[in-house]
Amino acid sequence: MEHFLNLIDGRWTGEPVHPDVNPSSRRDVLGLSCQAGAHDVDEAAAAARRAQPGWARTSHAERAAILARVADRIARDAGTLARTLAREEGKTLAEATGEVTRAAGTFRYFADALLQPVGEVYQGLQPGTRVHTVRRPVGVVGVITPWNFPIAIPAWKVAPALAFGNAVVFKPADLVPATAFRLARILDDCGVPAGVFNLVAGPGATVGARIATCPDIDAVTFTGSTAVGTSLAGSAVTSGLKKVQLEMGGKNALLVMEDADLDAAAQAACDGAFGATGQRCTAASRLLVHTSVHDEFVDRLAARIRRIVVGPALDPATTMGPVVSESQLASDLEGIAAARAEGAELAVGGDVVEDLPEGNFLRPALFTGTTARMRLNREELFGPVAAVVEVAAYEEALAVANDVNYGLSAAIFTSSLPTASHFQRHSEAGMIMINRSTAATDLHVPFGGMKASSYGAREQGRAAQDFFTTLATVYTAGETW
Repeated sequence: MEHFLNLIDGRWTGEPVHPDVNPSSRRDVLGLSCQAGAHDVDEAAAAARRAQPGWARTSHAERAAILARVADRIARDAGTLARTLAREEGKTLAEATGEVTRAAGTFRYFADALLQPVGEVYQGLQPGTRVHTVRRPVGVVGVITPWNFPIAIPAWKVAPALAFGNAVVFKPADLVPATAFRLARILDDCGVPAGVFNLVAGPGATVGARIATCPDIDAVTFTGSTAVGTSLAGSAVTSGLKKVQLEMGGKNALLVMEDADLDAAAQAACDGAFGATGQRCTAASRLLVHTSVHDEFVDRLAARIRRIVVGPALDPATTMGPVVSESQLASDLEGIAAARAEGAELAVGGDVVEDLPEGNFLRPALFTGTTARMRLNREELFGPVAAVVEVAAYEEALAVANDVNYGLSAAIFTSSLPTASHFQRHSEAGMIMINRSTAATDLHVPFGGMKASSYGAREQGRAAQDFFTTLATVYTAGETW
């Protein structure tokens, strides 16, 4: 049985004890992972502290070459990585392959970004004075990532952290140790120096909590639930004024107006709500549909949902894989039962696939007859569940879309330019989609939301430098222009 070890100061270490179970078949155990403790975090952070200054002094060309090698290696091993990811997380093989490809692209993007111009030059107000800005590494960055994108999210945090001269202490989610281990091995093989990148796998209550408070860690970037993120941020700030970046929950709305292309809207709703088994923070879980097209839209969406094939992640016929774990499946079923108790009408799905008893298989659920105040439309369920809210006008749809604690992604389907423009200005979301899915995001553009969805600097693309660097302003007197 394979062992998924920790990487601390260039050494593979730890005692593998925790089984990594395939959600498509609980009898399939990928291997055993380590359960690190607070002392392992301290050791990794101390190693990172020692290694970071030397890494920061490494030339941009050398850092770019290492990141490019990582990108090439991920791309070369895409087939193996995708199969591992699909087995332990439950994405279909096609989805897993797409995620691995995106991770390779992210490392390549930041390899290229290292060779782009940085800083700005200003005209000084005093004669003979030049003013310019420079960016410096934050130092040691704690990276805490979730299970739903086990290589893409680590890539979009680790790649810029390393590119900008930081050292990393990386804690993956407990459910996906194999993918994290394979990524760490690639980084190690491709020449990242000892101590610059460290992998410490273990429970959030100990490992994650210690990352937030460890004095050798200067900044913490986290993706996960709003409750955990809020707690981590409090600990990180009070323990040493650490820089904090949080990407958290979403309760994303997709608006379908009376002039919408209903086929396009139904396809976007289906992809947004049920892609990746609905287990993504950008999922379209609230579908706000104009009365005049409500019935037709529901019919078209329901027909698409019924064509979804739920099954094992590696089965070529599968178009939606299992829920990630038994506990998440239980949470989804509890949410479905609560919605029915509130009076929501289950139009399609929402039941366990009985002829696949070894896995966590749930048919995608669509509710109709829901109201904006139902729990189903206010709390993130994080599963293949979507709810339709009927609205009488655009103004009502906008108000309902904005009336939640989250503000990550929002979409509208309309052929009206004034309506689309108004939505763009007034939607309380960090990512606004016009006639496209809430979940369709690119790797080179800023990613993040408003309200309880995000805190701190945006992720991805050029925006990543705002978190992973500190900005210094330099005044130089005596310049001759």
